[in-house]
Amino acid sequence: MNILYVGNTPENYTKCARENNVAITSVSNALEALKILGNRNDIKVIISNYNLPGNNGVFLYDQIKKSLKKCMLPFILVSKEYKSQLFKVAFARGINDYFVSNSTQAEQIIKKAKSLYFRNTNILDVNEGITPSVDFKTPISKRIFDICFSLFALLLVSPILLLVMLLIRFESKGKVYYTARRVGRKPFDFYKLRSMKTGSDKLLSKLAKDKNQYATVTEKLDVIKENDCPRCAELLEDEFCSQVLHKDFGKICDYWYNQKKEQVQKTNSTFIKIVNDPRVTKVGKFIRNTSIDELPQLINVLKGDMSIVGNRPLPIYEAELLTKDELSKRFLAPAGITGLWQVELRGKGGNMSEEERIELDNRYADYFIHNNYSFWYDIKLILKTIPALFQESAV
Repeated sequence: MNILYVGNTPENYTKCARENNVAITSVSNALEALKILGNRNDIKVIISNYNLPGNNGVFLYDQIKKSLKKCMLPFILVSKEYKSQLFKVAFARGINDYFVSNSTQAEQIIKKAKSLYFRNTNILDVNEGITPSVDFKTPISKRIFDICFSLFALLLVSPILLLVMLLIRFESKGKVYYTARRVGRKPFDFYKLRSMKTGSDKLLSKLAKDKNQYATVTEKLDVIKENDCPRCAELLEDEFCSQVLHKDFGKICDYWYNQKKEQVQKTNSTFIKIVNDPRVTKVGKFIRNTSIDELPQLINVLKGDMSIVGNRPLPIYEAELLTKDELSKRFLAPAGITGLWQVELRGKGGNMSEEERIELDNRYADYFIHNNYSFWYDIKLILKTIPALFQESAV
């Protein structure tokens, strides 16, 4: 493959390119780059310095897309120092990657260029003549049932809701309802009655380490304690091999943070459920055990964010860990107020494994997709939910 490098090419790029079986064509400015791209078809990836004579790498990228219509060519932007605004602009424009250049980055940038080239080639080969996306729509019968059921239920429980709201407000200050960002088939604002003391979100990270019923022993170790990146160790003091992140303990490079995060995710549990959560109020414990705190989700159903039956929507910090292989299948089913997980496991006192929960979510997703939805199956789950509401679960 042939890479076009725009700007003053560092000497170590030639050596790295040769070791990786890559050819580099070097030009000094954007005008020369546009001429080469207009006359040659063997360029597979573009690497450009941000600072170019008379303009910059972002300008060059815009011109390539506008004048040459070669927006499919992978484009890597390189600058001498990290600039947060440039980082945002680069990715907003569609630039594939952004590097801060130093003596150790040449090999990493070359390897990234090869990776982008092969990924780009595979996408073009696989998607040729194939519709790229599949739209999963909620059946009309399910949507009509959701609207009718939620309207009737809201009218029926409105006196209970008003009474509980007064009790919540009487016991502790703050709003009587709780809004959180959750993920079903798409992100949305999720409504619940407040069952915890105000400001409880700030205590979650500490409690998750000590009392999460899904957690493993390894998860309780705070593995990201400092920036001990081996690449940064080869640089001068206060120099970093990649973008700098600011954490509680100080600064850490983006490369090493992601390496550590990957290690944590291999041993971490996906879900968080706190056993005997000290943040829960007295009224909160009651409305959780009776699922009264879930009633405002009927508004989510009316809005179309959720269905009466489906898989529970997840907080973003949980959903981001379920993005590959069988783990992501659960999102093919609509988000729901009740489902297999609640019906089969709620009455077990909270003694459930992460694997059981994932298996139940995937089972409903399979049923929803392959059986093209069954109205009577949803009714069956709703009827089974009624006795489960009165079975106490750990909170």
